[in-house]
Amino acid sequence: MTRRVVSTGRGGSGKTTFMALAVKCLSASSQPLLVIDVDSDQNLADMLGVDLEKEKVRTVLDVLFDLQKGNSYEELKSMPMPRKIEYLFHSDCVYEGRKFDLISLGVKYTTGCYCLPTDLLKGIIPRMANSYQYMLVDTPGGLEHLNRKVVSEVDDIFVILDPSLKSIKNVQRTRKITRELDIRYKNFYLVANHKFSDDLEEQFRHMEGTTYLGKIDYDVNVEEYNLTGRSLLELPEDSPACLSVARILAKAGLGGN
Repeated sequence: MTRRVVSTGRGGSGKTTFMALAVKCLSASSQPLLVIDVDSDQNLADMLGVDLEKEKVRTVLDVLFDLQKGNSYEELKSMPMPRKIEYLFHSDCVYEGRKFDLISLGVKYTTGCYCLPTDLLKGIIPRMANSYQYMLVDTPGGLEHLNRKVVSEVDDIFVILDPSLKSIKNVQRTRKITRELDIRYKNFYLVANHKFSDDLEEQFRHMEGTTYLGKIDYDVNVEEYNLTGRSLLELPEDSPACLSVARILAKAGLGGN
């Protein structure tokens, strides 16, 4: 069975950093990982050391843009659009790595809604995920991804917190919208970023309907790697951030062989 994990939270809280560190921890188990970046900022690939352009891997939205504008794919013109989209998704949009495979939604360059790409993801990804032990989804800041129901059934939601009232309200709104949209999950976890003091952590330990798992420890190397574009997968094994995320994942029953 595939374990479906979602990282969410307010913009700037550290959810993408958490997800990159989770990939590092879980990939050590040598189990197949499917990593999906639905954040339009597209930072996750960089944090994982993947140059999509160099690898000739396209984002989902880049492919859909070309299809919409009729810019290419003449050789596929006789193929029905649903089959064409699925074919191009698998041929152009999946980075296949040694430790994980990666899909990036990308940036929307045209006006209009995300209905087509999200419908694509909702249809294809559940089938694709069955081939992996873990599916890790990094989401945008805010709640729009939940409204679109890109992922409507998950095992674990990790909400990454910053020390602010806005973060508390984000948790409350996230729980509310999952109920209203019937987004099913087994576990709703809270994780504090490194800016939390012990006193601030106490405010989140007993929030109704949630489980607080701990704090991501400060790590000067994470800041340096993110600034210089170095992959977080290259962090040393004694990295405080990596060790703290490993402990958090272990509490959630993630990791191991």
